[in-house]
Amino acid sequence: MRHLIVLLMAAAVMAGCAPKEKPVKYWLTTSDKKELLAAHEVNWDATVDTTGVRVDTTTTFQTMEGFGYSLTGGSAQVINTLSPEKRTTLLKELFTRDPGIGVSYLRISVGSSDLDDHVFTYDDLPAGGTDPELKQFSLTEDEKNLIPVLKEILAIAPSIKIMGSPWSAPAWMKTNGSLKGGSLKPDWYAAYAQYLVKYVQEMALRGVPLDAITVQNEPENPKNNPSMLMTAEEQIVFVGEHLGPSFKKAGLKTKIIIFDHNADHPEYPTKVLIDVVARDYIAGSAFHLYLGEVTALSALHDFHPDKAIYFTEQWTSARGDFGGDLAWHIKNLVVGAPRNHAVNVLEWNLAADPNQGPHTDEGGCTECLGALTIGDSVRRNVSYYIIAHASRFVPPGSVRVASIESAGFPNVAYRTPSGERVLIGLNEGDEQAFVVSEGARSFHVILPAHSVATFVWE
Repeated sequence: MRHLIVLLMAAAVMAGCAPKEKPVKYWLTTSDKKELLAAHEVNWDATVDTTGVRVDTTTTFQTMEGFGYSLTGGSAQVINTLSPEKRTTLLKELFTRDPGIGVSYLRISVGSSDLDDHVFTYDDLPAGGTDPELKQFSLTEDEKNLIPVLKEILAIAPSIKIMGSPWSAPAWMKTNGSLKGGSLKPDWYAAYAQYLVKYVQEMALRGVPLDAITVQNEPENPKNNPSMLMTAEEQIVFVGEHLGPSFKKAGLKTKIIIFDHNADHPEYPTKVLIDVVARDYIAGSAFHLYLGEVTALSALHDFHPDKAIYFTEQWTSARGDFGGDLAWHIKNLVVGAPRNHAVNVLEWNLAADPNQGPHTDEGGCTECLGALTIGDSVRRNVSYYIIAHASRFVPPGSVRVASIESAGFPNVAYRTPSGERVLIGLNEGDEQAFVVSEGARSFHVILPAHSVATFVWE
């Protein structure tokens, strides 16, 4: 029988009937929402065409840590309004792959962000009070919604990475005595470092490990409620003399990430990273893109290639246009940030209610559209699909590989841990044909105008 099978296979080859390669699978989202992560297939061509996008898996760049969202306290609060059954179904959709979207990275706030229903830290005191030994430290506010939701997520996706970002130190540590604006008093640098040590330790005790923390969310923005200013010079002293040594003494493996603000000021993290004391405690720098160009990430990487680049926040507006937001975020974040060495890409805010709440008063974001709108039903908004085009197909450990950007088709390519190739691209123009090649094979595909496609092949 074995000899017969061999003879039949040989005959098939000689007759030109060799088994075809598996088709390329791709998932499409169109600007008019007629297709939302819709599955398609395209076959490899019989001839090689290298005139378009060429993927080269022999040229490699950074290893990806994940794609996801900020899980704000407000996000957790609205997710917790779902029944246990609906909540479990939704979390499985978000945090498992195929048919879920495989979210693999979350950013949470240390204390409240501006998308909590009120402002708090873990050591709030009446005016004039201080607590140098942090005896009043408590995670009670996070235990209401955030920690329970995180524990449900970790039960589904135990390897998910979580980053914490503080919006403000306790008011009694600050120059203005307020959780909005002001700066950290130098006299309280040591106490605040211990506050962050205690936070990481207490979260771990509750089964929520922190892979990383950023030193301060948007350290050049005093307008959010809460918020806190921190200059590069202050961050150098705080990290080099207090936070870094405190993490080391406590035996914490949680990474310390600096900056966490816009790409228009790459000189800020550059200045911190050239400090010979502080830099040894720093794993990388984090960016947003409300100002500046995404290419600034590469400029920093070129100066400090041993330090990772993180992309940690970008919002979509409730007044935005689905097609316009889809195209801009895919081009600049999903494609642009990794092509400029980012190891993760995070959108701002996983979930909100139908009124874009909850949020804090006098400085909370009133128009931040969640990836999900949760009310009587669950609506999936534009940033759900923006992240899904990467998170579902590019698991942690995937390596970015070289790909040529053809005119009108910004793209980024990966080799996954299982050996699959993934190409994510945006058709910036009208409906048109594109060709993609890898090695001695290629395929042609026609993409609708202003659409996003993720291609996967073996």
